[in-house]
Order: sequence, then structure tokens, then C-alpha cells
Amino acid sequence: MITVPRRLPGKFFLRNLVEKRGLLYQLVRRDFEQRFVGSAIGWVWGLIHPLVLLVSWYFVFQVALKVTLPPTEVTQNYPMFVFAGMLPWLLFSDTVQRSASSVLEQGNLITKTIFPAEMIPISVFLSTLISHLLALVLLVGAAAVALKQVSVFVLLLPLYMLAIGLFAVGVGWIVAGLHVYLRDTAQVVSVILTFWFWLTPIMISDQRFPPGTRFLLLANPLFYVVRGYRDLLLSHRVPSVRDLAIAAAYGGIAFVVGGLFFRHMKRGFADVL
Repeated sequence: MITVPRRLPGKFFLRNLVEKRGLLYQLVRRDFEQRFVGSAIGWVWGLIHPLVLLVSWYFVFQVALKVTLPPTEVTQNYPMFVFAGMLPWLLFSDTVQRSASSVLEQGNLITKTIFPAEMIPISVFLSTLISHLLALVLLVGAAAVALKQVSVFVLLLPLYMLAIGLFAVGVGWIVAGLHVYLRDTAQVVSVILTFWFWLTPIMISDQRFPPGTRFLLLANPLFYVVRGYRDLLLSHRVPSVRDLAIAAAYGGIAFVVGGLFFRHMKRGFADVL
């Protein structure tokens, strides 16, 4: 006899998200404010950091090293090429890295109240997304000035952000659940992300990856998102539906698997925390 679960995982999380949207808003607001607590200019640092990165990369790679890109790339402007690839990576990596210790940091809420712990990594992503949007505005402005173009397809960026969000939150749930029991998880995640960064075509074009390593590139969900960001921000190319579909599939799978894993692990949080 086949039994049907009363609540599907995806439906459970979506319904919980809607029901607890007020709590989620407070978590996002608190997380964002804490990142700039005591700062004189607050959220403006969210613009200063990417601007300094852009200027630094221009001097190092364009002026000093005179790095060139393959003629078939979306642009020959190397700093813009790197910056467009770095933005989705930072959105993903910051979410995962900060999610690893997020549940542990909110231990008092989980042990003393009836608190939906799965909301914590979601709030981390949404807080990081605010900084991402600030940097994105800067990049669009820089593209308009340096490349003298802004593609209408830039309006499709939210679809890629959604794919990143599903994937980052799914992975964030997994590492957050593990870190409650294995306190070295955050350090392991940091090491993995370092390797992952260099397996993503951010600093170099994907066309320069050796043929023997192409399978690693194609298995990397961030590859499709990075390529999509560059197409939308730095060119007038029609975005690849295939790339978006692959990124969305990775995101959906990670979201469901991560959600199921977190629901299983959270049963023992109160005892460990």
C-alpha cells in the first residue's frame, strides 16, 4: 500500500514562507542592519566595495598585465567581464558561507521559542541580495558609460537571481544543518568555495579551460549563471534558454534536497544547541 505524504516539501516551505513573511522581513532587516552596525555611512559600503574592486581590477589586469580576452567573448573590456562574473558568484558564496553558521548564531531563538529555523538561510540570502542589487545598479551604470550599451534583456536578470537563490538556499540549508552538529563545517565550506571559485569562469574565459576539464565546467551550475549575467549585462545577445533551464534545474533540485535534509536535521537542534 502506497502512502501519500500529507505535505509535500516544496509546498510546505512555500506556505511557511508566506505565513511567516512578517518574521522573514524582520530577520532580513536585522541581518542587513547588523552588517553595517556602527558604520557612519551604512549601506553605502555596499556600493563602495564593488567600486573599489572594479577600479583595482582595471589597474591590475588592464593597465599592468594587459590581459586580453578571446575575440568571441561578449566584451573585450576585462574589468567589466570580471565584474559581471563576480556578482552572481558573490551572491551565491556569501549566502552559503554566512548560512553555515547562521543557525548556530540564532541558537537562543530556536531553543527558547517555536521558531521556524528554515527561515534563517532564506533571510541570509535576501539580505545578501540587497547588496547584490546595489552592486548591480553600479555595473549597469558602468556598462552604459564604458560600453555605451544597456540591453533590454537585462530585465530577465531576476530569473537568474531566482535560480541562484534556490541553489544557494538549498546548499545553505545543508551546510547550516551540518554545522550545528559538526562545528568544522564552516571551515570546510570556505575551502570548498575557494576551489569552486577557480572552477567557475570568472577571472578567465570559459574558452580557455583545457579540453580535459570541460566536464567540470559543464557540471558547475554557477557557470551557466555567470554566462547568463555576462550576456545580459555586456552584450545584446539573446540569452540562452538552455543555460537558464539548466541553472533553474540545479536550483530546484538543491532547494528540495536541502529542504528535506534541513527538516530531518532540525529535529535535534534543541538538544545540541
